[in-house]
Amino acid sequence: MAHQDVADTHEADPSETERPADTNVWTERPSVSPVAAWVLLITGVLGLAAAAMLTIERIELLINPQASLSCNFNPIISCGSVMTTEQARFFGFPNPILGLPAFAVIITTAVLAIGRVNLPRWYWIGQTIGASLGWIFVHYLIFQSAFRIGALCPYCMVVWTIVPIIWALSLSRALPDSKLGRSVREWITVLLPVWYIGVLCVIGVKFWDYWQTLF
Repeated sequence: MAHQDVADTHEADPSETERPADTNVWTERPSVSPVAAWVLLITGVLGLAAAAMLTIERIELLINPQASLSCNFNPIISCGSVMTTEQARFFGFPNPILGLPAFAVIITTAVLAIGRVNLPRWYWIGQTIGASLGWIFVHYLIFQSAFRIGALCPYCMVVWTIVPIIWALSLSRALPDSKLGRSVREWITVLLPVWYIGVLCVIGVKFWDYWQTLF
């Protein structure tokens, strides 16, 4: 009887029954909602398509410098005006080549998430780091396009649009399900729209003389 009482007391100890099985934040596997997984897939496909089109157009321009590119609409909205600049080959080769493997990884991640494969937190942390570097590079390209080159590349703007979304989704999965993690997620949903509005304002003001001609 005494032995049974000890066993019952041990089973009722909340400090042990409520303790999670795996408290290692590096290996804990956060769940991904179906909506987030599909959004990640769509952004990855769009990014890969934009990077592929930019790479194809760049090759076409190398073959024929007088080629008429599909993304050349006018002197302002023109990828041809951008891809021939030094900024378009920041690392010594065309920037879109970086996007081909990067967005392929995003697509792979999204497919695994849709298939309910729970990736460990360290994977999402790594993807967040990669997306953060990509977003920093996007800021550089936006500044160069608006204030140095004076032209906007349509396919580039697709990448500018989706990289912050990929970053936000990756960071959301990398964060632990704690009070701080939930707080950061809430701030992301507020700050991300503010960033888009800021970029639109920069583009609107910088190219205002051109936008006026459209009315």
